[in-house]
Amino acid sequence: MQISRNRTQLLAVIALVTAMVIWSLSGIAIKQAMAVFPPLTMIILRFTPSVFLMVLIGLICRKSELFRLQRVEKKDLPLFIIAGFCQPFLYYLLETFSYDALSSPTVAEALLSTSPLIAPVFAALWLRERLTRNNIIGIVVSSIGMFMLVLVGSRNFSIGSYWGIPLAFAAVSAAVVDSVMMRKIPDKYSPLTIICYAQMVSLAFFYPIWFWREGVGALTSIDWSMLVDISSSLSIAVMSIRFLTIFSSVIAFILFCFALRIVGVSQANAFNNIRPAFTAVWMLLFFGEQLPIGKWIGMILIILGLFVCQRQEKVS
Repeated sequence: MQISRNRTQLLAVIALVTAMVIWSLSGIAIKQAMAVFPPLTMIILRFTPSVFLMVLIGLICRKSELFRLQRVEKKDLPLFIIAGFCQPFLYYLLETFSYDALSSPTVAEALLSTSPLIAPVFAALWLRERLTRNNIIGIVVSSIGMFMLVLVGSRNFSIGSYWGIPLAFAAVSAAVVDSVMMRKIPDKYSPLTIICYAQMVSLAFFYPIWFWREGVGALTSIDWSMLVDISSSLSIAVMSIRFLTIFSSVIAFILFCFALRIVGVSQANAFNNIRPAFTAVWMLLFFGEQLPIGKWIGMILIILGLFVCQRQEKVS
């Protein structure tokens, strides 16, 4: 029994790390996509095919515990609606506005990476999740490492509009509430069912705003003939959308949902601290961006904190 539990915990950790690796690449992909597509159009092009892809996977893998697509009972619909409204819909809107309001991307990234500090509060209030001493120490140590990774060596600390600060915290809170809702959804539903319905709900909110703000004109104004040139920015943007659709919106979300229901809201959100670390590694590998010693120390603290967070305390 203990071996089976340890194996399940290990699978959850692997799933969380994989999801964070994918999401750490998402920031680069989003930048490439938004060089061509307006923000809401990019979101529509990203999540619409992801829903169709999940429906297709669900129809093919009907006997899979992880990938089967189930009918949602009426009494459980409110949980799915709240989850889909909070994320992707509300989180992505608030995140976009906070980046726009804050003049420093460094400050924005730091504020948007505070979910490990906020998640335990929501989890304790709504789910009665109990944090152990190791959990608390690990979350604090990894959060210190995250702030070091983001802030060390950065010179632009101008805030810009102070409205960006509450917007960033509101975005993080929306993401954490989404995690709580996914945890509260009964275990009988597969991770694919949860993510698929949540994204369908979010699209129901996204489409009216997209038609109002950008609409069909955003698509018709793009020079699609540029696709013939594989080196064009449009081709890179389209490839970025494909990555966001398949990996970020489907695979990573399903893996995160799977792990969340095993380790809980607080421990799952603690892994968000390693996203800036992986992003820093990608920037070093792809763009040659050198890291000062403080950032390396930050990465070590993040990994150490997560290791402590996942340790089971001995019962005396």
